[in-house]
Amino acid sequence: MTRAEQGNETAVVEFIILGFQSIPEVECMLFVIFLVTYFTTLSGNLLIMVLVVTDHRLHSPMFFFLGNLSFLETCYTSTILPRMLASFLKKKYVISLNGCFLQYFFFTGLAGAECCLLTAMSYDRYIAICKPLHYTTIMNGRCCLQLAGVSWVNGLLASAIVTSLMPQLTFCGPNEIDHFFCDFAPVVKLSCSDTHWIELVTFILASLLTLPPFLLTLISYVCISYTVLRIPSSTGRHKAFSTCSSHLTVVTLFYGTLMVVYLLPKPNTLGDLHKVFSVCYTVLTPLVNPLIYSLRNNNIKKALR
Repeated sequence: MTRAEQGNETAVVEFIILGFQSIPEVECMLFVIFLVTYFTTLSGNLLIMVLVVTDHRLHSPMFFFLGNLSFLETCYTSTILPRMLASFLKKKYVISLNGCFLQYFFFTGLAGAECCLLTAMSYDRYIAICKPLHYTTIMNGRCCLQLAGVSWVNGLLASAIVTSLMPQLTFCGPNEIDHFFCDFAPVVKLSCSDTHWIELVTFILASLLTLPPFLLTLISYVCISYTVLRIPSSTGRHKAFSTCSSHLTVVTLFYGTLMVVYLLPKPNTLGDLHKVFSVCYTVLTPLVNPLIYSLRNNNIKKALR
């Protein structure tokens, strides 16, 4: 373990990411699964981005946000999976402090941006279904760019604030991260300095980035449901709901797995189980998003043909 002397303390200058070493009998199988998952995720999301850019039928606010989401998911999965695959090959993956903080910055920033972007997409569906006569006026190009820009800036800015505080922590004890990437809790747990302030700042920023977007998304779908149920024909109700069913599925999957990972207690006996739940929103969500949208959206199907 590489260390540097700081006064009377020995400071850790690198971390060892344990990943799934506690279950070595399935490491080979997990490597193959994650490798296939990574290339499938990249292919699916890149295909959607190409379709959104090149097909004129997809030049609408809904698909503009979908293209942003696919680009975000591509970056998001590339922040986690390549290093995870490397840890399977090396058996003992070592990462520097700065490399760990950089991974955390991109992971957190992209996750925060996704929360805001999903809210922007729900607002788009709310305007389309509840205020269809004003849709083209409200959801113009400038509004779409502003919503997407604010989503990216909010996520990356909040992540930059937390990440800028992390180098102030002192790490002088164990340097093994019991996770498959540099998440906040397992990294801060290794610090031998006072972490109350950074934990408080992180809690406030995480609450601001998740709770308001989640509530706004929930309110949007309550209004959408109320409007759809008032449509007299069953065909009209089905058509209206089908335009937002894909997004609702993605929102449920994303927020559902986030709540399981970060809100439920984490006893030591469930450490590996929480890694599995973390895989759901870091690996599986970027994989299934393009599948959900391509299978349920007729315009995407036509563009693919």
